[in-house]
Amino acid sequence: MKSMTKLMVVAMLLVAALVVAPAAAQRDDTVSLKGGEIIYVGEDNLNFSGLLNTKDGWLVHYSDPSTGTADKPISISDNTSFDLTEARVGSFTGAFYVVNSSVPGGYNQPPVTAGFPYVNIEKPNLALDVVLNKTIAGGHPDSVNGKSVTKSEVLDFELQNNLDGLLGPNLKVNIDVATPGGGTVRYFGGQDLGNVVITKTKQYTSGIKLDGVEAGAYTAQAKWPSTSDFYNKGFNSNTVTFEVLSKKLAISANKDSVVRGNSFAVTVTGESKTDYIFFVKEVSGLTENQYPLIAPGQPDVTIGNVTAGMTLNGKTVTKDDLKSVPPFKYTNATIKTDAGGKREVKFNTTGKTDDKQFTIRVQDAKDRNTYDEVKVRIQEGEVTVTASGTGVYYIGEEITLSGTCTDNKDFVYLFLTGPNLGTDGVKLDDLAIDAENGNKPNTFKQVEVEVDDTWSYKWDTSNLNKTIDAGGYTVYAVSQPVNKVKLSEAKYDTVSVQLKSAFITATTSGAVVAKGDDLKITGTAQGNPAEGVHVWIFGKNLQKLHESATVESDGSFEYKLDNTKDLSAGQYFVVIQHPMSNGFGVVAVGNELRGQGATSMGVTPVDLSKLQASDAATAVINALDSPNVDDTYVKLTFVVEEPNIFIDPIGDKEAGSKFTISGTTNAAVGDKLIVDVTSAAFQPSKKTETSGFASASGTATVEKGDGVNKWSFEVDATGFKPDQYIVKVECLETDTTQTATFNVVEAKPTTQPTGAATTQPTGTATTATTTAPATTPTQSPGFGALVALAGLGAVAFLVLRRN
Repeated sequence: MKSMTKLMVVAMLLVAALVVAPAAAQRDDTVSLKGGEIIYVGEDNLNFSGLLNTKDGWLVHYSDPSTGTADKPISISDNTSFDLTEARVGSFTGAFYVVNSSVPGGYNQPPVTAGFPYVNIEKPNLALDVVLNKTIAGGHPDSVNGKSVTKSEVLDFELQNNLDGLLGPNLKVNIDVATPGGGTVRYFGGQDLGNVVITKTKQYTSGIKLDGVEAGAYTAQAKWPSTSDFYNKGFNSNTVTFEVLSKKLAISANKDSVVRGNSFAVTVTGESKTDYIFFVKEVSGLTENQYPLIAPGQPDVTIGNVTAGMTLNGKTVTKDDLKSVPPFKYTNATIKTDAGGKREVKFNTTGKTDDKQFTIRVQDAKDRNTYDEVKVRIQEGEVTVTASGTGVYYIGEEITLSGTCTDNKDFVYLFLTGPNLGTDGVKLDDLAIDAENGNKPNTFKQVEVEVDDTWSYKWDTSNLNKTIDAGGYTVYAVSQPVNKVKLSEAKYDTVSVQLKSAFITATTSGAVVAKGDDLKITGTAQGNPAEGVHVWIFGKNLQKLHESATVESDGSFEYKLDNTKDLSAGQYFVVIQHPMSNGFGVVAVGNELRGQGATSMGVTPVDLSKLQASDAATAVINALDSPNVDDTYVKLTFVVEEPNIFIDPIGDKEAGSKFTISGTTNAAVGDKLIVDVTSAAFQPSKKTETSGFASASGTATVEKGDGVNKWSFEVDATGFKPDQYIVKVECLETDTTQTATFNVVEAKPTTQPTGAATTQPTGTATTATTTAPATTPTQSPGFGALVALAGLGAVAFLVLRRN
């Protein structure tokens, strides 16, 4: 019982001590504020008794002090103990005026005019950085936050703050350092980082030595201690990180192997702000462009200056220090590390870089036995090439060549071999230029390689500056400008193409054309003639000289001779000219036939207007057959006739039947014929009868027949009365009409089946009376039909005269 009583007494004394003893603070709580001071969000027990005559009052922020517009009043309930919390202040900082509760009119008046004292409220700011100790003296410390340092470095923690109003022996922070092992310490690198007194807005801890600390990643943060007003209120500093390396000097590469044509980088880690010798170790027998080369223009990388006698880090470099350094500019350099002790160096490779493993070395200028090396394998890439389509093309066509190139990031080089070309190849787009081995890329077709290692080139075989023969050819795609004899020095691929001579085919829409019909000449011109083809037509009263017809992408072309009604009947001659690969070799200037160009291609000029049609056509063909002209051609003929329509004999048709009227014509296939079938009778009908006339009309399309074009028309004779009928067939295109007649007769009655016996009913006598059937007179064409026949004879006579 006594023991319990003693414990309770002790507990009560502890509670009393906690209540009575004020928390330690940066600012002396017993000294009242006088006005003009800076106070900080988070401070506790602020004494406003020197500014407030009353127990309570306000801290007021004015958006416009000149008008007394208050936007943030903060109530003070006890002028001797006030906690300035973040919740009370919000986002407002700056001048806050102190207003007594007894002031007439309150705080809604201009504070300066009213003579209100003020304080400045700020949010505490504490910033931490980790820097190199050796650079502080220069006034520009190098931060190593987020960087790596070696164990030979000395660091400092830099503390910055805005706590001018609190600086002094009572303002302290702790710097907590989280170690790679997972613990947190306040004694690090030989320095005590607990209760660091803040006496300046920027200050540094004493030198922190890393030679005895564990290698790995560290994180540090400055924290307010529990004795501070700012403790656990979110006002601790930012965190910083740094890595302590176990090795004094190290080098690493971002790639173990690289396809040549690509870049790679190596990273050196050493002492901060220190110079090092850096180079690719020499390989016997290699020229400079066979090494991976240091890319120019990199910061703190001085290329090609490693020489004996130079001074680095206070030491003179000797020849022994430079063993294995190649004597080439872009294979060696001196480099300087940054504040974190790192320096990245980029290398470029090309298609000429040798396919082997290279060793890259970094070396301490003070001690050549302090070094590190990394190995990088340079590998050959690949080149591919394919040709669009089937591999068989007509001279003049465009061929798409495409592929990939991983052996050169800039260009792929194309050349061609084949019949009557240079032995080692020629430039793909100019057959007159031989592809020359070595550094003469202009003798090859250079095609850029895209970022995804693909390339593409459209090869126009119609524009090669030299006639190319039909035959088999080989296209080479090479990673370097080397021709056939030196292909072993580069990566390459080939594709075979078969080139055929261009040709032309053509046909007319009909061998015979009725006057007035259009004539179409259609065909195919292989070889992609950009200028199209030329059409020459000669007849009795027609000359059309080298008229153009466009050739479509599929090689097809069409030429239309509109409305032939003005042409004389007879035979016409057509020549269709293909320019092949060198343009049209034969042209007409006015009426004169000539060879193209200054030399006239050896063609004797001819005035075509003075020649008959067949002779003019022969003159064009003779010119095209000249050995100096590579044009090809096709020749055609067609005949113009007077238009005609013939109707096949129709014969008698039964009323109500269905039948076909047909015939032949020299109208063009596809022409429309208007067909009218009408009764020849024209007498008026009686009022008690339906009309005695019947008719049928429609169109028939001309179709291609066996030697002559044909047509047909279906007639439904339902409703046709026995009579004579006239058929009229008309072609609007050729302005031609033809007529014929036929008779519609009574339909024959259906015959009843024989052998059926009729049974008379029994028990009744019946007398049978036989009545003779009435005789129906035979119908014959009426008057109207006779008149129509007379008219038909007149039409036939006119047609015969016309023909």
